[in-house]
Amino acid sequence: MAAWLRFLAVLLLGSAFWPPAAVAWWGDSAAAVAAAELPPEARNTLALIKRGGPYPYSKDGTVFGNFERRLPAKPRGYYHEYTVKTPGSRDRGPRRIIAGGDPAATAEFYYTQDHYRTFRRIEE
Repeated sequence: MAAWLRFLAVLLLGSAFWPPAAVAWWGDSAAAVAAAELPPEARNTLALIKRGGPYPYSKDGTVFGNFERRLPAKPRGYYHEYTVKTPGSRDRGPRRIIAGGDPAATAEFYYTQDHYRTFRRIEE
C-alpha cells in the first residue's frame, strides 16, 4: 500500500511541475517557426490555404477539434486542418497546417510534423 501511495504522489506532484513535452508553450519563442524555414511542401500548402485551394485531399479545410488542447482554446469551428504532403508516404502522412480564423485574411497558422503531438506557430 505504501508503494502505491508513493507512486501516486510522484505521479500527481510530478505532473504539476513538469509539463508534457508534446505541449507547445505559446509564450516561448521556441514554439514558433518562420514560414521560410518550413519544408517546401508546407510552404506550398500555406500558399494553397491563402488562395483558397484547390486542395489535394478531401479532408483539407475540415474543422480541427483541438481535442488535445495543444493549441490556444477557441470556439469549435475556429481551427481548420490542411494536409502537408510527406515525401515517401502512401497516405496523407503526419504533417499538417492548422489555420485559425479566416485563412484569406488574418488567420494564425500552426505546423505539426508529428500528427498533432506538437505544434509550432508559423511566423510570416
